[in-house]
Amino acid sequence: MLRTTILLLSVDEAPMLAYSLPAAAAQEGSDVFVVDNGCRDDTPALARQHGAKLLRYRTRVSYAAAMNMALADTGGDAVLFLNADCFLAPDFLARARPRLEEAYVGSVAPKLLRTTGPVDPPSEAIDAAGMTIDRRRKNSLVGHGLPASAFASPAEVFGADGAAALYRRSVLERCALAPRPEGTGLPEVFDEDMALWASDADLAWRARLLGWRCVYEPGAVARHVRTYSPSTRAQVSEDHRRLQFRNRYLMWVKNETRRGLLHDLPFVLAYEAAALGHVLLRERHLLRAYWAAARALPATRSRRRVVQAQRLRGARPPFGLRAPR
Repeated sequence: MLRTTILLLSVDEAPMLAYSLPAAAAQEGSDVFVVDNGCRDDTPALARQHGAKLLRYRTRVSYAAAMNMALADTGGDAVLFLNADCFLAPDFLARARPRLEEAYVGSVAPKLLRTTGPVDPPSEAIDAAGMTIDRRRKNSLVGHGLPASAFASPAEVFGADGAAALYRRSVLERCALAPRPEGTGLPEVFDEDMALWASDADLAWRARLLGWRCVYEPGAVARHVRTYSPSTRAQVSEDHRRLQFRNRYLMWVKNETRRGLLHDLPFVLAYEAAALGHVLLRERHLLRAYWAAARALPATRSRRRVVQAQRLRGARPPFGLRAPR
């Protein structure tokens, strides 16, 4: 059995952690680390109360930077990235972890069910059955909002949503972009220029370029309070919407292959024209995201050289791949 490290992130989320931490601590064959990202609440006390190890980073950093530091400070054959607002079923790891033993499986996507709080009744809708990137290069959640009974069969998906994503550690090490910019020598697994939104899709894309598959396992169930989704986007701040919009381009520039782009170019161009029209007519604040993406291009091109030098030649990620309902 692969010894699993659970990295449970808290950003002043003690009320959620009070429920997600006991559920994580109950998983057999795991070591739970609470990643305290500059918390000023009861996060450290909760970690001690439930016997979890505490990784306390007193200066708050981005999601990507916090997870990179936590990866460098821990071990384990497998790693479960877990958000404080995600509550695991008792047999979550028992159902998800065996899939990592299959050939070329580098990650596992669980069945996430929608919830608005830790003590809500059982959900009747899916939050995510993995992630997909379609032929337009638009990343989205598989099954979001569909009945909880849907997506009942295991299948290959593009990647695992970052709320609860299980990876082989060796795959994460292979996906590293470069040593951290400040020269500590710690691996940059998550792109720190992206900070947060779409960093999970970016990691999944890089793993695919290396020849690794992601499997959706419907038996591994968790409930998740979704902050950013198709159904909640209107309530998200303009700053976060701009970051998400910008990050899609950084992910694209870094991971796209010439063969893949030429194959899907009509879909990509049509979507980009429609997206620009939407920005001009409905969300003009997103115009600043184009400029932000342009400013980030030099660093993204540097990361692209690393990604493209390592990728499996001739491989093209299966855009639009979805789990069966």
